[in-house]
Amino acid sequence: MEFSHIPVLLKETIEGLHIIPSGIYVDGTAGGGGHSKVIVEKLTTGKLICIDQDPDAIKILQERLPKSKATVVQGNFKNMDKLLDSVGIEKVDGVLLDIGVSSHQLDEADRGFSFHKDAPLDMRMSQDGISAADMVNSLSYFELVNIIRNYGEEKYAGSIANAIVKNRENQKIETTFQLAEIIKTAVPQRVRREGHPARKTFQALRIAVNGELDSLSEGLDKAFNLLNVGGRLAVITFHSLEDRMVKQRMAQWCTGCTCPADFPICVCGKTPRAKLVNRKPLEASEQELEENSRSRSAKLRVCEKIKNE
Repeated sequence: MEFSHIPVLLKETIEGLHIIPSGIYVDGTAGGGGHSKVIVEKLTTGKLICIDQDPDAIKILQERLPKSKATVVQGNFKNMDKLLDSVGIEKVDGVLLDIGVSSHQLDEADRGFSFHKDAPLDMRMSQDGISAADMVNSLSYFELVNIIRNYGEEKYAGSIANAIVKNRENQKIETTFQLAEIIKTAVPQRVRREGHPARKTFQALRIAVNGELDSLSEGLDKAFNLLNVGGRLAVITFHSLEDRMVKQRMAQWCTGCTCPADFPICVCGKTPRAKLVNRKPLEASEQELEENSRSRSAKLRVCEKIKNE
């Protein structure tokens, strides 16, 4: 089995983590091990814990990474505290979260993530639980509208949801091409010329199927709490919903006094728990964009823990 995943913003991420050769690090979304491989190479007596919920990724990580420096654990990074506890680790010096679907998951047609390839409508990263087909065939019109509008930021969510409901009355929606064609019929002609009209809906379903935003919210807090003082959290996102959440959460950690401006002295006693390593998110260079088109929407944010709670 080939599990290819070109690591996005690799140089910037490794620099952002500021790796200590004797440190303990976590790749919470290890995938094909692109980032993990470079982190391991920088360790001497240190250790890397690789987490992924995809069983395909787990098999490849176990083959590709040296057991002397890397421990591979299957699970969702939102449960990072329990997963690390299971391997006897309490605190770490850095955490990487590369959020989103991997190249392997997109390229493997039978995983059902891509509207470019005809396949069962699946989208489950863990290969377990409710699939995208289950959702489009069972959720109400209003539930579909909420998912497509909120997670896909799709202007025509109502029209698309209505088309899905009407079509499934005649035939169960089971494949990616079926759904993509339904979406095409639900949007104006001019929208079809601006890019594939199914992109936002497929994104929305993927996020809903995998509970991605809930996982990210939980995972950010778990990751930050596990850091030693001086440890860094690096997060790569691929769309505005994720990036907004990461930006706001890091801003909370970096905020000091929250007393009203007219208070003569601080009474809340709050001081920043973190500092931003880069004030603005880092994005792919022109060279990386030429080599890997999937890096186009990637944004990297890094913060450093400066005090415990």
